[in-house]
Amino acid sequence: MINDKKVLAIIPARGGSKGIPRKNIIPLKGKPLIAWTIDEAKKSRFLDRIIVSTDDEEIADIAKQWGGEVPFFRPKELAQDDTPGISPILHALSYFTDYEYVVVLQPTSPLRTVGDIDEAISLCEKNKRNFCVSVTESKIIPEWVFFVNEEGVLSPLNSNKQIPYQRQKAKKAYILNGAIYVARINALVGTQSFLTAETIPYIMPSERSVDIDDMDDIAYCEYLIEKWEKKIH
Repeated sequence: MINDKKVLAIIPARGGSKGIPRKNIIPLKGKPLIAWTIDEAKKSRFLDRIIVSTDDEEIADIAKQWGGEVPFFRPKELAQDDTPGISPILHALSYFTDYEYVVVLQPTSPLRTVGDIDEAISLCEKNKRNFCVSVTESKIIPEWVFFVNEEGVLSPLNSNKQIPYQRQKAKKAYILNGAIYVARINALVGTQSFLTAETIPYIMPSERSVDIDDMDDIAYCEYLIEKWEKKIH
């Protein structure tokens, strides 16, 4: 709860995955991937309830073992490769009516901390905004991105004619890192999107912004975790 407003956390975790089979429960440093998110969410000062939305019995069992709640199973039609990401969130929200905020925490972002979660919620509340999403600074400068047009000629993605020839002179750009999505529920039901004209950013460092998509990402996460553990000891 934050300022007497109840906060619901939803961890979406379907059973299917093309990149890594059973991705949401694959071991990361000996712990199921989804458990990293559940563990951090449980430390939050603001989250009143943490639920897992899944269509998969094994994921549900593992989530429960690590302290997540699975109050329902997601319908199979909301767990397909082409299911819009907002659909299972709106489905889950239909079960809960007395919460002000919803926080979506994808299990594929295992390095996000409880500090990140609580700060994103605080930003939303402090700034009286309906939406806040986590981002990280892009290593790619948008002005340096081109399409190849039908004539085989480079065509700039950004129509701005002023192309910076030094990285230092380019404006900072940010990309979604998929770790945290915060919204006032009434606003989200209306827009059906976390990305609106009023969405504010919570900026995270690149080392906590790894989004698990393939086994190389798992290896990189394990490298980062081992590096941090050496610093602690």
